[in-house]
Parts: sequence; structure tokens; C-alpha cells
Amino acid sequence: SLILYSFLARPLSTEYLRFISFFEKPKMKTKFINGVSSSPSMSLGLLVTENAQQVQPNTEEDFKELVCADQPDLDTRRKAYLWCREFLHGAWKSLSEEDFHITIIRGGLSNKLFLCSLPDSLDTVGDEPRSILLRLYGAILQGAEAMVLESVMFAILAERELGPKLYGIFPQGRLEQYVPSRKLDTCELSDPSISAEVAEKMAKFHGMRMPFNKEPKWLFGTMDKYLNQVLRLNFTRESHLRRFNRLLSYNLPQEIDMLKSLLESTHSPVVFCHNDCQEGNVLLLKGRQSSDKQKLMLIDFEYSSYNYRGFDIGNHFCEWMYDYNCEELPFFKVNAQAYPSKAQQLHFIDSYLRESDPGFDNLSEEDQMKVKEGLYVEVNRFSLASHFFWGLWSIIQARLSTIKFGYLEYAQARFDAYFQQKKIWAV
Repeated sequence: SLILYSFLARPLSTEYLRFISFFEKPKMKTKFINGVSSSPSMSLGLLVTENAQQVQPNTEEDFKELVCADQPDLDTRRKAYLWCREFLHGAWKSLSEEDFHITIIRGGLSNKLFLCSLPDSLDTVGDEPRSILLRLYGAILQGAEAMVLESVMFAILAERELGPKLYGIFPQGRLEQYVPSRKLDTCELSDPSISAEVAEKMAKFHGMRMPFNKEPKWLFGTMDKYLNQVLRLNFTRESHLRRFNRLLSYNLPQEIDMLKSLLESTHSPVVFCHNDCQEGNVLLLKGRQSSDKQKLMLIDFEYSSYNYRGFDIGNHFCEWMYDYNCEELPFFKVNAQAYPSKAQQLHFIDSYLRESDPGFDNLSEEDQMKVKEGLYVEVNRFSLASHFFWGLWSIIQARLSTIKFGYLEYAQARFDAYFQQKKIWAV
């Protein structure tokens, strides 16, 4: 069977090399390179297998990755040259190997990224890119099925112009357009124009038909497996064990049953969801002004699946509270007051409905408000599932991940928020 492993690429300028060091810092959920993220978790799959539970190191070593402007080995250079010449068009067809420019952007255990460029002396023939990023996969953690799904998803989104262009895909990786951009900061999610466009982009995402299982099994299917794995974990460090035992004291099996019951009684359409619409997965395109209506791009589709609409929107609202751009332990900050107010949520919901529902504009003002109020309740109930989901995820990461991040502290923060919002919405 044909197995497609994934990777990414995009053009580049020298200013990018200065900007790359910021994106390359290991983060809790995603690490960014050139506006493209690489999650430390296992995409579209589960974090823990029975064997994987035995591989956690006893130290908190950083996940070490090189960030250097250096040359690859000759074999990699040769393969990269052939891939670029075979998959790209125009001037790339006549490019000699001696004139081929390639630089290591990152060399790590999981992914290797290279900047491949035409020399300044060679003019383009048509619309071919002057530079692309080549991503090669190292240790394949996700498994073949997840990699195939991610590659298919990326190709479809590229074709529909909802993601970066795809220039080539092959067993070892892919070539992809570089989109000059930066990720949003958490505080920017509350900007009215940005919030409205995120809502619009999410609505378009939800309107896609994708060739994947359309049953909403992802949310609670994954949570059940995460919970089973959490209940089998053990920690040896006293500080970790203390935090872990506190989390277990919440009677998580009982809580998840209550949550299932609440959400089963809450109508929410099943759509194709992003499932991780945080600030780091929203790019602000270079050269676009704050007044521009099309200035954003959603990226990082590894958690995407058919799921409940309410989860995707509620999960996005939860992310307003968490800032992962923090250099000191636990490497995140929480601001519970940043959770969007009802007015801010209705602003988002209004933009979402105008994009997703063609008949919304024809409703009376009173009927529009009824629809918006209904969605407001829906997403806030599903925000409970977001806290629970990422809380479980983070407990497992605390046991498995080698990235330096306060995973148990983050799990505690998510469950604190869960119980706080449960008082309001689980009625």
C-alpha cells in the first residue's frame, strides 16, 4: 500500500532566518517553523501505547533541536535537489546541482527542515517559487494511518486555497509554499476584526466536505482512551506524584460521564472541525493591514476531524485564556478574565453564522438573536469538553514528553477552569 508521509515547504528571504529562531522554540502544544507547526503529540492518534508508557526518561531534559544556517550532508543535498527539480516547474527544471541552494533550517529528532532556493543569477520563467521549504520526517511517531490522513487533508486544503500550496509529495515528505507570516499573540484573539475573521475562516472550514469518517467519534472516543491511559500512569517524582494525585482526586471517570450526559442533551451539528484553533495556529499574513478583511490563515490540521461544531468554537474561546509564549516555568500563563465576554462571543457568533448560514441574514433581528443565544449556550457547554480534553492530554504529556513544559500545572489549570465553568453551564 502507498503510505504518504508528510512535510512542508515555503519560499524565503534573509529576514526569515532572523525570524525563524522565534518560531523554533519548543512550545506546549505546537512548535513553529515558518508559520508551520509541528506538534509534540501524536497527530490524529493516541499519545500512549502500552509499550510507550515505558519510555519516559527520568530527567526533564529539553527536547534538543538544532537551529543553524549550515549545509546538509551530500546525500540529503542530492535528494533535495532531485525532488525540487522533479516536482517544481519553470527555472527549477534547468537548475544545475552546483547552483542549487540549500540550507538547514532545523535538524531534529522528528523533523528536518531545509530552505531550498534558486540562485539570484537565475530568473524565474513563470509563477514558480524562488524558494521553498522541504520538510523531511525523522522519527515517525504518528503512525502510518495518521500520516496518510494528514497528507490527504493537507492536499485538499491546499487545492481549495484554504492552506499553503502543495508543490510535491513523496514517501519521505513534501514541498510546500512558504507563506510570509507570523503567528498571532494570545491578546490579539480579542481584537474585533481578528475575531470576526477567525469566525469566518472557521465557518468555511466547517462547511467543507472531507473524505473522512463523518461519525462524531473523535471527541469522546479520544477522551475515553486518554482517561484509560491516565488511570494507568505512574509518576516517581514526588512533586509530580502530588499534582497527579490531586488530579485523580476529582473522580475523572464520574466527571466524564456527567459531561457526556450534558453534551448528549445539547444539540450541536457535526461538521469538519479544526479542533485546535489557538493563536499559534492562526497566521497573520505578511503585508496585510489590520483593516484588511483577508489577513489570516488557519494552519496545523493534525487534530482535525468530524466533530461537534460547539467544541471547535468553545475550544477557541478557551484559548483566549492561555499564553504559551512564556520563557519561565511553567512556560505558560493563565488569565481567566480573558475568557471572552458574552458580547465578545456574540460578535464572533454573528460573523460565524453570517458565513455558515445563507438564510441567517434574512431572519428578523429577534430571530437572529434567538439563534445566536442558542449557539452561545452550545459553545459554552462544549468549552467544558475542551478543558477536560486538554487536561487529560496534558497529564499524558507530563509522563511522555521530553519538552520542558509544566504539563501537570497546565492540566491543573484546565481542570480548574473546567470546574469553574461547570458551575455556570452544567445546569
